[in-house]
Amino acid sequence: MNRILALLAIVLLTVSCGKKYNYTISGKIEGGAGKTVYLNLLLTSSQKTIDSAKMDQAGEFNLKGKVSNPTFFLLKLSEGNFATLLLDSTEHATITGSYKHFASDYTVGGSDNSSKVRELTFGYARAKAKMDSIRLLYNKHQYDAGSQSELERMNKEYLKIAGDYSIYVNDFVKRNPFSMASVYALYQKWDENNYVANDFQSMKTAASALNAVYPKNDQVKALYSNATDLLKRQKNANFNTLMNEKAINSPDVKLPDPSGITQTLWSLHGKYVLLHFWSAKDRTCRIQNQVLTELYAKYKHKGFEIYMVSVDDDKSVWTAAIAEDHLTWINVGDMKGSIPALISFNIHSIPYNYLLDKQGNIVAQNLVGPALNATLAKML
Repeated sequence: MNRILALLAIVLLTVSCGKKYNYTISGKIEGGAGKTVYLNLLLTSSQKTIDSAKMDQAGEFNLKGKVSNPTFFLLKLSEGNFATLLLDSTEHATITGSYKHFASDYTVGGSDNSSKVRELTFGYARAKAKMDSIRLLYNKHQYDAGSQSELERMNKEYLKIAGDYSIYVNDFVKRNPFSMASVYALYQKWDENNYVANDFQSMKTAASALNAVYPKNDQVKALYSNATDLLKRQKNANFNTLMNEKAINSPDVKLPDPSGITQTLWSLHGKYVLLHFWSAKDRTCRIQNQVLTELYAKYKHKGFEIYMVSVDDDKSVWTAAIAEDHLTWINVGDMKGSIPALISFNIHSIPYNYLLDKQGNIVAQNLVGPALNATLAKML
């Protein structure tokens, strides 16, 4: 099954270069026969209904549309009864649930980001329900005689629930800096003045990473512009130190080279690095290799390195292409599609690359031929 999924991912990556694909949403809602499901586009401070469908007698429906980058939607059955989806251009999401309790029991498949949003939604709801229950009990007994020890226990339990979920959200942002789901995570609140995420460096890093990949996305622009204000409002003693630190906005990649030795992206800090995703079976990638070979020979002695990630599943084809194209830089791939690396850097087409500075921060993306040469000439 893993091999099939990897092959499917490679096919999707290879054929998607330069094209926009429809997303689709299909579903089955128990008790939804004859009722209407609405698809709302979620904007930075409002929402807009862009599509709807009447469910058939089995409660089934289908919706479709086009997006050019990950986009938030509300799949809405009624006021307050909805699921938040995060769809990309090639995804075919499948939704199931019951009409009456849709918001609290829906399932989603076919959309990794929507699954992450569901995970965050349900995790927050569980934590908040427990905390609210404890708060009500605390308020009820706070003036009871002899209840001090019990009140202290409730307070500790309340703080532990909040702390455990905050740790989870902070870790989620660290693990998914390039996922738009991190925007959703960063704006979860306990109340009007307290955000769930409280790891300020992670917040800054995610804002920087998303801005590098989606600079024109309205929600990312809002997150990036609000990041400084958000940090200031938290009254953190180390605020000035944190804001002066340079956040690394590219996650590490750890993959084997043709000899089976693990090579890490972060081991190249101190050099300008082109992180390049490719396939030995793709003609466009092979043509670009010729240009990369020339540029590598020109700039490698000036602190330039290439970390090339293969999405192939056939080692013999991969190694043959490395030899034929004279790729003398770092070549890595797990021969299963290198899926974790693709997800970490939100890669949906090949060839694709990021240029990283000496600290590992993204300074440019998808540079080809003359554009890459001009950028390297300016930087080196």
